[in-house]
Amino acid sequence: MLNNVDIFCTVIDNLGDIGVCWRLAKQLQQEYGIKVRLWIDDLHSFAKLEPTINPHKHQQYHQKIDICYWPKDNFPTAITPYEVVIEGFGCRLPDSFLQEMAQQKPHPIWLNLEYLSAESWTLDCHGLSSTHPTLGIKQYFFFPSFEPLGGGLLRENYIISQHDNFQQDSQAQAEFWQSLKQPQAIDADYRISLFAYENDAVTGLLTALSQQTPSCFIAVPEGRVLSSINQWANTTLQVGDNLVIGSVTLAVLDFLSPTQYDRLLSACDLNCVRGEDSFIRAHWAGKALLWHIYPQQEQAHLDKLEAWLALSAKFIHPQWQNLQRAWVAENTDQTLWATLLPQLAQVQAQHLCFRDFLVQDDSLCHKLVAFCAKKHDAI
Repeated sequence: MLNNVDIFCTVIDNLGDIGVCWRLAKQLQQEYGIKVRLWIDDLHSFAKLEPTINPHKHQQYHQKIDICYWPKDNFPTAITPYEVVIEGFGCRLPDSFLQEMAQQKPHPIWLNLEYLSAESWTLDCHGLSSTHPTLGIKQYFFFPSFEPLGGGLLRENYIISQHDNFQQDSQAQAEFWQSLKQPQAIDADYRISLFAYENDAVTGLLTALSQQTPSCFIAVPEGRVLSSINQWANTTLQVGDNLVIGSVTLAVLDFLSPTQYDRLLSACDLNCVRGEDSFIRAHWAGKALLWHIYPQQEQAHLDKLEAWLALSAKFIHPQWQNLQRAWVAENTDQTLWATLLPQLAQVQAQHLCFRDFLVQDDSLCHKLVAFCAKKHDAI
């Protein structure tokens, strides 16, 4: 039985890394009773995700988790590492902390929590180790995965039933939109969440939706895609603004907490998501999704996209998958995007079947705990 875990995370501007690490920390504590110490290098950005965090307090106890500021240039010495140390997405541990790990007998179990990919090579690398060149500590590579041979996906025990119950409760949905000061959303024919990077395809999508008869309410969480929306609408929308153009109502939302964002995904008919954290969360809502994968050099992100499309092809129709490719390729053709709404009812059922397939596998947290317990017993 594991007792305590250190998680180190570097906050990047898209907040995806800390989003994953924060969810993992909470699940380890809430479902397994494990003591978690979360080291974060940017408390001010983290406070956007969790507004109850005090960004000026370098050590605090929140939701039964120790949250500690991680100063990159002056990490405190003589910190005793916990029995498991998780390095979030290769963020590189402080040298002084590595030295302390090397002094522990036995050494802590050291995991590098990798980025998610459906590519087959990750299954071959999952669980492999690398030994530190001077300290002799082993680091294990832990790859999240859509397939049973990998590290699983981050999924709390309650999340599926929470989505299903919410989607069957019209009053709860009305109250949710009211809490966002957008009660009119419940009356639209379709509800869409739009969370993406800058994307030229937004112009084709919004033009097509605005010219069709069904009414669309589009919730836009604060983020980078707003610049693309403003270019299309020839305006300067900001948080709190609403705009009606044709059949489309756009509402720019303030930054949402993880719980609020899960509710938003559940309340919408289509979720446009980006990166990793919101991408994973959209699967559990069981609604249609379009993924704006983070662009990488030499188009490496397209390999990741195609690997996910190949895996989901057993469930999701090729016509929708072509829309997914067009979204990533930033295709502006409005005649293409005019086919989106007619497909939604069918592809929503397909995405729900894909979700039900994925939940047959154990979660990332369950697999991570089991992996560490096995390594601990082997010591």
